[in-house]
Parts: sequence; structure tokens; C-alpha cells
Amino acid sequence: MQSHRDLPGTDHRDRTSTNRPASILRPPSGFRRAVALLRAGQLVAFPTDTVYGVGAVLWDDKAVRKLYEAKLRPADKAIPVLLADASDLSLVATNPSQDALRLAERFWPGPLTLVVPRAEGVPDEVTAGGATVAVRVPDHDLARALIRAACAPLAATSANLSGQPSPVTAQEVAAQLGSRIPLVLDGGPCPGGLASTVVDLTGPTPVILRQGPVSIQEILSALS
Repeated sequence: MQSHRDLPGTDHRDRTSTNRPASILRPPSGFRRAVALLRAGQLVAFPTDTVYGVGAVLWDDKAVRKLYEAKLRPADKAIPVLLADASDLSLVATNPSQDALRLAERFWPGPLTLVVPRAEGVPDEVTAGGATVAVRVPDHDLARALIRAACAPLAATSANLSGQPSPVTAQEVAAQLGSRIPLVLDGGPCPGGLASTVVDLTGPTPVILRQGPVSIQEILSALS
């Protein structure tokens, strides 16, 4: 396990800002450009069912470091993972519990993030050196198509500067990260506007870490 000084984002000096604003492009040309940038180890912002996210290919540790730098994200704050399909959970999780599988079946794709034991191949840069990973499948066709086209899960978090409001339009992304990332894929306003519910399933009982669109009552009902 890495110490905090070894993790990305410990040095918050701004190395990512440039004088060139991010391009805001719509599909199909924006989609092709987004895929090319992700495969080249760059960051791309894109819409999801909740808020706009900014992501990098999960397996590219250097690209994931850029997420911390672009957002000025604290080093001890792990990056969630977005999958295209629930069947891809085994790529990033080891022995997910029956509760995790039931919740995935009930709420994915959708605004529920599950914290589960990480798979061995998930980079420390994604988990901030921890033993767990937060993962979900977004209920947004463009986001899932982007993940499939990148041929990898995406390490992705809200497309804002750390601690600032989460954006729901491409223009709101550009206002915060416009000089820090190369592209915002404009898929229109996000339909949800509220960050996903996060539930930790690594203990004996589920623990809500962040309340969102899926309530604790719905979670307990799905598990009963």
C-alpha cells in the first residue's frame, strides 16, 4: 500500500492549466474525438445519468493521476469506476458479496455506487491505496457507449474542481475545467442532476456513505 506522499494529488501545485480552452463537441465527431483522447491517455468530460463526469481509462495510472491534478483532488480521496455493463464487475471487484450482486441486478444501470473489495489489477491511483473500489453502471446510453468504445472501464468522478458544485451541462464543465482538460463531450443536460447514492458493502451490514437518488429504504427492500 502506498503512503499519501506517494499518491497522486499530494502536491497541489497547478500543472494542468493551459491557455487553451477545452473543446466542446457533440456526437458523432465529439464521440470519435473522445475515444481517441481516452485511448491516448487523456481526460474527457462526458454526461451521465446523474452529473457530468471527467474520466480516464482505468488501467492507465498516468492518466488517472491527471484526474487528481485537473480537479485539485485530495490524494486520499479515491476515484470511482464506471462500467458499461454489470457483467464487467469482475474486472474491478474480487468476490463481491451476494448483497452487492443483488443490488447491481436491481439498480444497474442507475444512480447507485457500490463499494466492494478491489480486484488485484485495479491501480492504487484509483483507490488511493485502499482495499476497496467504488463502482457503478450509469443509466446513460452515451456514457456506456463511450466506455465500450474505450475498451476499458473508466476511472471517473464529477467534472468539477474539488469541493465545487457538480456540473449538469457541458458549459458548466467548461466554466470549471475548461483550461484543464482537452475535451467536453456535449450530450446535453444530465437528466438526474444529483450525484449517485454510495453504499459500502464490505462490512457485515450495508452503510450509506452518500445519500442520493436511491434511498436506504429502497436498498434495504432490495436486500430483504
